[in-house]
Amino acid sequence: MDANTIRKKFLDFQVKRGHKVIQPAPLVLEGDPTTLFTGSGMQPLLPYLLGKKHPDGTRLCDSQPSMRLQDIEDVGDPRHTTVFEMLGNWSLGDYFKEEQIRGFFEFLTREVGLDASRIYVTCFIGNEKYGIPRDTEAAEIWQKVFTEAGVEAKIAEIGSAENGDKRGIKPGERIFYYDDHENWWSRGGGCDSTPIGDPCGPDSEVFYDFGADLQDEEKYGLAHPASDGARFMEIGNQVFMQYKRNEDGSFSELEKKNVDFGAGLERITAASINSFDVFKISLMKPIIDKLEEISGKSYDNNTDEMRVIADHIRGAYLLAAQGLVPSNKTQGYAMRRLLRRAILRALDLGISSNFLAEIVPIVADNYVDLPDSILTHREVALEVMLKEETVFRKTLNRGLKELRKMARVAKPIFSDARLDFSSTSYTGTRAEPSLRDEPVRSVRNIGVEKSNHFMHPQKQVSATRALSGYDLFTLQDTYGFPFELSVEECYREGIELTEKYREEFEQALKEQRERSQTASKGMFKGGLEDHGEQTIKYHTATHLLLAALQKLISPDIVQKGSNTTAERLRFDFNLDHKMTDEEKKAVEDQVNEWIAADLPVVYDEYDKAYARDTLKAHGQFWDKYPEKLKVYTIGDFDKPISREVCGGPHVEHTGVIGHFVIKKEESSSAGVRRIKAVIEKAPQ
Repeated sequence: MDANTIRKKFLDFQVKRGHKVIQPAPLVLEGDPTTLFTGSGMQPLLPYLLGKKHPDGTRLCDSQPSMRLQDIEDVGDPRHTTVFEMLGNWSLGDYFKEEQIRGFFEFLTREVGLDASRIYVTCFIGNEKYGIPRDTEAAEIWQKVFTEAGVEAKIAEIGSAENGDKRGIKPGERIFYYDDHENWWSRGGGCDSTPIGDPCGPDSEVFYDFGADLQDEEKYGLAHPASDGARFMEIGNQVFMQYKRNEDGSFSELEKKNVDFGAGLERITAASINSFDVFKISLMKPIIDKLEEISGKSYDNNTDEMRVIADHIRGAYLLAAQGLVPSNKTQGYAMRRLLRRAILRALDLGISSNFLAEIVPIVADNYVDLPDSILTHREVALEVMLKEETVFRKTLNRGLKELRKMARVAKPIFSDARLDFSSTSYTGTRAEPSLRDEPVRSVRNIGVEKSNHFMHPQKQVSATRALSGYDLFTLQDTYGFPFELSVEECYREGIELTEKYREEFEQALKEQRERSQTASKGMFKGGLEDHGEQTIKYHTATHLLLAALQKLISPDIVQKGSNTTAERLRFDFNLDHKMTDEEKKAVEDQVNEWIAADLPVVYDEYDKAYARDTLKAHGQFWDKYPEKLKVYTIGDFDKPISREVCGGPHVEHTGVIGHFVIKKEESSSAGVRRIKAVIEKAPQ
């Protein structure tokens, strides 16, 4: 059964049960700063589950597209996706466990056609510490439902998932009691972390059994519903909100109890075709088929790459169709990340030219049934995605250029090494000689005829060196060229990597994190009063201010002092006259223009001479600087707006700063002026 059919069947089924279909929320929720995206089906309904009355009544249902980027690194296995759709129904003080359990079981077995003997369920085991009893009510309802369907349903007490890994399933068992790590819902997690005053309660999860042969017992232990193994997949969860947490930390029953139900559309569809691989369902397989056609490669031999591409393009399309555009901040950055990861994986398949124009229409066709109320920009989604693809291809080309430059060395070779060309086929343009007793790995463009002879290589020759993980880190951190792509390109280009390049790269990442942590503790204050979020914004604004003064007033302007707080910045600089109102306005406008451009802010550590002579970084105390120093660059790396020696910290992109306003320009001392400025909310 295809996903669109299941979605329609679910909503029609719930309407017959007295539910009102409500419109899904957009992936980007207005006025909710706590999350990037709608991450669950119940998220938009949370105020009503907490007591607010819903205008459409007490029985509601919908199908809610959701996105969780915390799962992005897991995409590539058979069941994890960043974007998914949740089928949901709610009872707001109306029906409770009996009607909910029977209704979902009926939908799965009669509407979708799942085999009842492949369905397993879990219930809450209780918590003695807080006097919360085990959910025998739900377990007994399930037992009756299974018995009526002719399926034996013994109840088993498991406790923790770890116990289940050791115990496994006994014959006839179908209903399993787990602890609050598995079968308790609250906004804080388990019983101990349930917030005071919040509704909460046990849940009952439903699993589909894809077969005992899928369980890797050596890796995951014995099979049971809450195992991490591949035998069981959760397809739905029923939350029974029947308690609230009191001021003294205890729990008491609610007068009006709610049901919050959610089921994964993709997972139910996978169960309907008896495939543990959700990428074989109707929302995914057409994309995979097209990737096979474009690349000439099979899904079976390239599952990771094709799964990532299919998932990420699907997610990016839904964001674009809701009006989002790629950028370097918040949701726009997440969208950009999805698209760029997809393009990188396409390169792994040998797809080196633009390909989104062939994929996006397939994704769009899969979602024609989603309402226009959330997909408000369908007609421009493809255009937005194609533009990002073109832009990123340019970034890739720049990264490749830098990678090759890093690998290329020019060095004199003073050696009587024998060059053996006997195995080289000389074409007149390039020879690949084999060097004996010579440390250089390859010699190119020597232009000699095929023969065996001695060369006395007393001149410079072009050669390549092995790249380290630190080199690959620089490519990623400075040029935006991802690690995995660097490795792939090294293989393609015949550039060697050091033996421990992965460990070196991880070490570079670790050192960067440690530098950031050190900076955040105030070890390199650089004129900052503290390292709070607002102070850091002011710090970056100070760099933009200096750049604007140098551009518009005088290139000879340098910093003479700086003090930055969470309320304002104060910047001293050399100038022999009072700034005019026109000059102040021009500087202010220039800073705001750079903020609005949402420029990237990156840093790296360089040798002092390289930072001063090659990068032309702005600095005043070169004699006092250490031999290794940190340089911050704002804007395009090759043509930066600002490049300064600085200890940091700074924002990651200028768009988060706000609206820059010069409040005062005055004399500080002879030949030194002072600007005081603030950051305000950007005007609408």
